Amino acid sequence: MKSFFDFDTEETRKSLLSRARNVALSAIQQYEVEWNCIRFIHLSDTVTYKIETDTMGNYLLRIHSERVNKEEILSELVFLNELRKVKDLVVPEGIQSRCGSYILECETEEGYRKPYVTLMRWVEGEHWNSEFTDSHVYNIGAMIGRIHKASASLETPVDFVRPHWGSDSFRQEVAKLELYYSRFLPDESWKRYQKAVDKIIHQFDRMQRDARNYGLIHADLHFGNVVFNNGLPCPIDFGRCGYGYYLYDLAGALLELNPQHRRLLIQGYESVVELNTDDYLRDLECFFIMVMIENYCHHSSNMKEIPSLIDEQKYALAYIHEYINDRSFLFEMIAPIINGYFEED
Repeated sequence: MKSFFDFDTEETRKSLLSRARNVALSAIQQYEVEWNCIRFIHLSDTVTYKIETDTMGNYLLRIHSERVNKEEILSELVFLNELRKVKDLVVPEGIQSRCGSYILECETEEGYRKPYVTLMRWVEGEHWNSEFTDSHVYNIGAMIGRIHKASASLETPVDFVRPHWGSDSFRQEVAKLELYYSRFLPDESWKRYQKAVDKIIHQFDRMQRDARNYGLIHADLHFGNVVFNNGLPCPIDFGRCGYGYYLYDLAGALLELNPQHRRLLIQGYESVVELNTDDYLRDLECFFIMVMIENYCHHSSNMKEIPSLIDEQKYALAYIHEYINDRSFLFEMIAPIINGYFEED
């Protein structure tokens, strides 16, 4: 049987989207939803659609890839159900089908594996497309704190299964990057990346893990996964949630902020959860570089992303340069590296 998510070329991508649309149309019939429009959103680890209705609000339909199994998908929904109990935290909600199931296994074209499908209530809100205000940033920090505070007290069932994000998963991501780095990095710059990778793994393996700093995290908290409703930030897309250091989530959000707003986001976080580690800044900068490199691991296989990756390297290499030379950078304005020039180490 062939993978449902086979889309290595433009032709196979079109074929996948054709299969996916038929699956979506079939799946939505199995829910008590009087829909009037299905809008394609995105193709990544899932194929996603917005389901619009006249009177019942909107929904998100996801067709899952074979990278996650049924137990992992159900565990994500369990985590979300617990987060929905938290005051001032709005997250997606899983919807049962007519037969009472949260996960459907749907028929598709002959010769392809049947994909899993889930339906979730749409989190209303808008992505913020202007400059963030101080209030926006502080509230995002507090939102992340609420997720982690709830995670720390969550008792998971025995059959709860989610991935672990750590040095092993990072090594696997970097192995992918080794195949594609030459598309946007010269060999000399790649050597800098390798130094950073070695330092991250060494530092990561020496971190002390306990209930205060490690638990269930969102694991993909860039601002594309945050919408605002009446000024309240709402996290969406928990498809990557799993076990990891809480600082990993913070680092994902800090990547997109200037130094002043990075401080403010941490202040918002600490209004809910105290950062208990003795040297949190050193570890946070490690995760900052780790998440940045993982982003390139994810995007480098897509040729359409390469121009933007090339443009970003003058900033990425500047951060890597500071990191491998043991200079703190998170709250500093770091000058970009122009034409690959570095000061003497």
